[in-house]
Amino acid sequence: MTLNPHFTPKDWERITRDWTAWWASELDRPMVIITREEPADPTRPYPSRFVTYYGLETPVDELLDRYGEQLEATHWYGDAWPKWWPNFGPGIMAGFLGAWVNAVWDTTWFEPVREIPIADLHPAYDPANPWWQRVRGLAQRAVERWAGQVSVGFTDLGGNLDIIASLRTTAGLLFDLYDAPGEVLRVAQEVTPLWLRYYDELDTVIQGGGRGTTPWAPIWSPGRCYMLQCDFAYMISPKMFERYVLPDVAACCAAMDGGFYHLDGKGQIAHLEMLLSLERLRGVQWIPGDGALPPEDWLPVLKRIRDAGKLCQLYVSTEGALKIVRALGGKGFAFCITDESAERMSEAEIGDFLDTMRRNG
Repeated sequence: MTLNPHFTPKDWERITRDWTAWWASELDRPMVIITREEPADPTRPYPSRFVTYYGLETPVDELLDRYGEQLEATHWYGDAWPKWWPNFGPGIMAGFLGAWVNAVWDTTWFEPVREIPIADLHPAYDPANPWWQRVRGLAQRAVERWAGQVSVGFTDLGGNLDIIASLRTTAGLLFDLYDAPGEVLRVAQEVTPLWLRYYDELDTVIQGGGRGTTPWAPIWSPGRCYMLQCDFAYMISPKMFERYVLPDVAACCAAMDGGFYHLDGKGQIAHLEMLLSLERLRGVQWIPGDGALPPEDWLPVLKRIRDAGKLCQLYVSTEGALKIVRALGGKGFAFCITDESAERMSEAEIGDFLDTMRRNG
């Protein structure tokens, strides 16, 4: 299938220029990412967001044909660009290390195949693991088919304690933190170099596409970037975060040009000051969490991030983006406009909104 994402070489020049300036803090306006899908045949359903749903037996090219249709039906506005990332669920690295991969249409999760005490857990690289072969093979084939047309993104490898929790269960790891803290630290220290190995191997594949790098989150970079995370950190103290998570984030940031952290929920705000102290951490994605106030109602948190000299990425409505820009300015922000907000807008309204963002940045 020949792909036509309706994106010209001049569009790519603009994306490269503006995102590069944003990373260098040389852009006075916010980045604004708006996408909208308009399928040629509305009766033909799009594939699941989760590649895992189709199982390992589905041919790679058959999958890419379907996802290619979705790419062609997508319109890219503002600072958006043609992007596809193979979604194997949040933390597929656990699958690489032997966790059971459970998939339904709208989600994927991981759990231990059998109970292994933390003292007996020794994660190791397995080049023959079927999920690792699938992730790498799918990324490689996507690059071969779509080189120069699409940014093929990194899959969601997961955070260090999230991965361990998938091998031990969340409750099991929480008990381990009190019953065997030394063993948890050992396993965490073994996970980090493995994570970097998987990242490096995928980066080698993705760089072959010639269109920069992007993680699962809506940021683009001409160099190596990723949205780092540890959702498990919501449940632990700052002292535990400093011991078990911060060294992993620091090591990953040191290995790339654009390390971001996914700060998910108010329970992680307690860790924010430590994260902001990391010189190599370039930015923070703030996610208030289900049931919480929207991002624009957390201005003190956003101000802390920007005052520390870090970039900030948000999923936000058009109204929310305007509120943030009027209060804090737009420089250093990347606003991904939520689907619901974008779907209500005509193309003329999208153009007017983008002009407003440029004027008020």
